[in-house]
Amino acid sequence: MAPSPLARAAVSIAFCGMLVAVVRLGRVDGPELGEFGFRLRERGAERGIAFRHRETTLDPKLDNVAPHVSGMGAAVSLVDFDNDGWTDLYATSSRFGTPNALLRNEAGRFRDVGASAGLADVNREGQGVSMGSIWADFDGDGFEDVFLYKWGRQQLFRSHGDGTFEDVSARAGVDRWMNSNSACWLDYDRDGFLDLYVAGYFREDVDMWNLASTRIMQESFEFAQNGGHNVLWRNRGDGTFEDVTARTGCDSTRWTLAVAAADMDGDGFVDLYLANDYGPEELFRNVGGERFERALGAGLEESSKSGMSVTLGDFENDGTLGVYVTNISNAGHLFQGNNLRRNRLAKNGKLYNIADASSSVSRAIVDCGWAWGAQFGDLDNDGRLDLFVTNGFVSASKERDYWYGMSKVAGGASEIFEDAKFWEPMGDASLSGYEQSRVLHNLGGGVFRDVASAVGVTDLEDGRAVAFGDLMNRGALDAVVANQRGPLQVYENEVAPGRGWVQLRLRGRGANTSAIGAMVELAFGGAKQVQCVQAGSGFCAQNDRRLHFGLGAATAIDFARVRWPSGRVQELAALELNRLNVIEEPAP
Repeated sequence: MAPSPLARAAVSIAFCGMLVAVVRLGRVDGPELGEFGFRLRERGAERGIAFRHRETTLDPKLDNVAPHVSGMGAAVSLVDFDNDGWTDLYATSSRFGTPNALLRNEAGRFRDVGASAGLADVNREGQGVSMGSIWADFDGDGFEDVFLYKWGRQQLFRSHGDGTFEDVSARAGVDRWMNSNSACWLDYDRDGFLDLYVAGYFREDVDMWNLASTRIMQESFEFAQNGGHNVLWRNRGDGTFEDVTARTGCDSTRWTLAVAAADMDGDGFVDLYLANDYGPEELFRNVGGERFERALGAGLEESSKSGMSVTLGDFENDGTLGVYVTNISNAGHLFQGNNLRRNRLAKNGKLYNIADASSSVSRAIVDCGWAWGAQFGDLDNDGRLDLFVTNGFVSASKERDYWYGMSKVAGGASEIFEDAKFWEPMGDASLSGYEQSRVLHNLGGGVFRDVASAVGVTDLEDGRAVAFGDLMNRGALDAVVANQRGPLQVYENEVAPGRGWVQLRLRGRGANTSAIGAMVELAFGGAKQVQCVQAGSGFCAQNDRRLHFGLGAATAIDFARVRWPSGRVQELAALELNRLNVIEEPAP
């Protein structure tokens, strides 16, 4: 049963009433605020979080490259699953018999309720292991449901609204064997029901624990197209889904590692942006809600790289969603560089990569090591979107390095490196291990500065997913990091006083109560910024559903507009600053 408007208003009022108390609770020790105006401190254990990720086991035929192949699966999603106004966490593990965790946020303390919710015991032999989750209300009852993408059988869980979930995968028609590392919810045809896009990585005929052949690796390090198929499931509106991939033209077998959905070209329909391993990125432009077209000539073919994560954000405050895609860089071995793309699709159909490895100005944005997850978010509330980037692949021996063995594999013929049995044994060697995460402070003009050490992010874990959200309800974005074979970390954020902010929680009319796909544009202090409500972002992550805008020194919002997924446009006349504003979609 959906919460009433009165109940929702009560949540908003409670949020405001708790603000002062939570600010006191959320103050942290650690680095001084200094010139950057914010600082981060890892407080997961203090908040009651003891979760650690465990990597998957594999068929013994892959023992020589097991650390490489099993190097994914640490994921985290931020969601208010019980509609109490506090953002909860869902973290995945990837070994048979190890539980996932649903960490309920109880006014700043977290308690694992995964077992009682029915979302813990999901990593089972014969069914596969978790790689990540995306949350949205797919049936329109007002409570967030969850799709679990896996190596193995995909799973969809429907919320009962009482804190428990039911596996409806078979009934819904999504119970399919895939080796997936990413997915997102979207309403591609604007019929009011949320559809599901799931990306394959390894081929779907591969069982990672019972291999018929070790010929499972990529056919190329630059243009591989022998990965798993991507699938678009259309929501029929009756609790079931149909596979419409073929007729909509959005399949890819390019080893997709991350996918994001938003209206990139301003035509009112949601597009798909893919970060692909072993090759170039792909943009599928939505043509009238009926089909997708691969955007050829958009500027994505200028280099083939190892796309790991894709995150969308208006980093230039120009009213368009730019794109940041992480890749792999290691001094002396491989330098691909990350891509920061300026969006001019609506003007001339182009995306321009402004990250220049030869420029000292953009070096920080380009070189983030073996980079994985990344998110845009205004960490210091100055009105510009910053970036948090996780990195590091395999941290093992500090004396033995696998890069030489990797280079021998890469230098061979494709029929050699496509078969895992020919790969150099890794043993306990490291591969881009012990790398520090990056916190990239947006200075404006496409220039970012790495301030990680200065603001308190110094760990050397093998980071994978990162997600942003205001966990303590006090107007600052915290960062939650899922680490491969490591702890779930919560970096609490303290922002210097005097910087305004506003948050929006959108509630859609009809079945898409989560308002997935809604675009919000704010103008303030001579600047403007657009944000999109998404379900799936970065690498194996999902951000807090609430949109957070830092306002800097601005004391008023000049203009605010919502374009709902249905196409309706709503002007917002009276947003309250330094508050969470709950916005209801108007009637037709």
